[in-house]
Amino acid sequence: MKSTMEHVYRRRTEQKTNYKKRLSLLMSGKARVVVRKSNMYVYLQYVVHDTKGDIMKLSVSSKSLKKYGWTANLGNTSACYLTGYLFGKSVQEKKLSKELVFDIGLQKAQKKGRLFASLKGAIDSGLKIEANPDVFPDADRITGKHIKKEELFNKVKANIEKK
Repeated sequence: MKSTMEHVYRRRTEQKTNYKKRLSLLMSGKARVVVRKSNMYVYLQYVVHDTKGDIMKLSVSSKSLKKYGWTANLGNTSACYLTGYLFGKSVQEKKLSKELVFDIGLQKAQKKGRLFASLKGAIDSGLKIEANPDVFPDADRITGKHIKKEELFNKVKANIEKK
């Protein structure tokens, strides 16, 4: 009887990495836009894969929206969109590749949720990321009409444009 031992990766047992999904993202050969969210903030990172490991070229957090005049909650749908928009403008400013792959890791992909609001912001800023338009939140939620912050949203978006 042959005995074979399968190597189980530490990050798989800790449920931090899905290696099958990660490999499919890396096989595209494109850089990744990695989106992570917490209860209060959203973070977008421009990550390039190298043989030595992943290299983060750029990181944008919803905390940076304060510089542009955002005074509302930094983790809501509007803030996520604006963070994605700011991320896209920062990528263009640093002259990095605009063709990216969307990476949400092990987070649950909730249709019309905050993760996809940040993706919509990145796409609207000029990045080329494949996505199904059905997953994006409604325009009223993105602009903040549902929380009566539409004027603030437009002001901050204009400030990001001036950047």
